[in-house]
Amino acid sequence: MMLQSHSRFLLQTLLTRAQNLDKAVELDYQWIEFDDVRYHVQVTIKNPNILLLSVSLPNPPPEAMSFDGLPLGAIEAIKTTYGTGFQILDPPRDGFSLTLKLNFSKVRPDEAYRNSLLTKLASIREVVMGAPLKIILKHLASRTVAPELDRLVAIMHRPNETFFLADKVTVAFPMRFKDSVDTILATSFLKQFVEARRAASLSSAPSCSWSPTAPQELEGAPKETLSANAGFVTFVIMPRHVEGEKLDPTVWNLSTFHAYVSYHVKCSEGFMHTRMRRRVESMIQALDQAKPLEKTRSMNNKSFKRLGLNDANHTTSK
Repeated sequence: MMLQSHSRFLLQTLLTRAQNLDKAVELDYQWIEFDDVRYHVQVTIKNPNILLLSVSLPNPPPEAMSFDGLPLGAIEAIKTTYGTGFQILDPPRDGFSLTLKLNFSKVRPDEAYRNSLLTKLASIREVVMGAPLKIILKHLASRTVAPELDRLVAIMHRPNETFFLADKVTVAFPMRFKDSVDTILATSFLKQFVEARRAASLSSAPSCSWSPTAPQELEGAPKETLSANAGFVTFVIMPRHVEGEKLDPTVWNLSTFHAYVSYHVKCSEGFMHTRMRRRVESMIQALDQAKPLEKTRSMNNKSFKRLGLNDANHTTSK
C-alpha cells in the first residue's frame, strides 16, 4: 500500500469550506502529520472567502539544502504548481515556515477545476519537501546536468534526518528506528523488499539493494549522518523512471520512503498482536469447554459388594 500524496484532513477541510462559502464560519485548525509537518488553517467571519494555510516544516540539518527554512527550490515549485491562484505571505505567520493565502472568490466556479486545485493544495507537503529532489530528477529525465550541485546531495525527509542523492542517480537511505522491535521488523522487511524486486514482474522498477553498512556512494558524507541501526537502502533511478507523468510519483515515493517502511512495520506489529490475541482466546475457550471426568467406584461396568467377616469365612469353607 502506497501513501497518499495529499493530506486527507486538509483536503476534507478545503472541500467543506468551498462547498459552504455562503456560511460565515470561523475556522482555526491545527494538526501534525508524519510526526514532522504541522498545518494551520484559518478562516475568519469577517473574510469568509479568504483562507490562510500555514505549514511548519522540521528544522533542516546542516548538511541539507535549504533557504530561509525551506528546502531548495520550494518557492519556485509552489509558483509552478499553483500558478497565480495563491499568494505567498512574506513573512509567514509566526512559528511557521510558509503561509499561503487563498481567495475562494477568485477561483473558477467549475467544480472539477476547483476540486483539482484544492487537491493540489492538500499536497503542499509533497510540493515543498520534494522540491530539491524534483529539480535533480528533472535534469535526469532530460539527460542534462543540474548546475551548481555537488556529487553528494543531502535532502531532508524527517526531523534532523536526511537521505542522499549520489551522482544524480543513486538514492541512499540510512534507516533509523527508536524502538528495538521496530528495528528488527524493519530490517527483515527491507531484506524481503530487496528480494521482491528480483521478481520478473518488477524488472522495470529501480534496482534496489540493502546493506548493514554505508554503501560506497556515501563516501564523504558527514559521519554523524551515517548511523543506521536498520541498515542502508539504495535505489538506482534511471531516466525512464522519471519521464513525463512518472516524475511526481517517483519524487513522492522517494520522499516518503521511510514513512512507508514505518507504516508497514506498525501494520506488521498490529497483525502479529491480533494473531497472538486470537490464539490465546482460542486456547482459553478450549479450556473453558473442557470438563473433568466423573469419579466412580465401578470398574469395567462391574460392581463390587463389601463382605462381612462371617461371609468371608463361609466363602473360604466352600
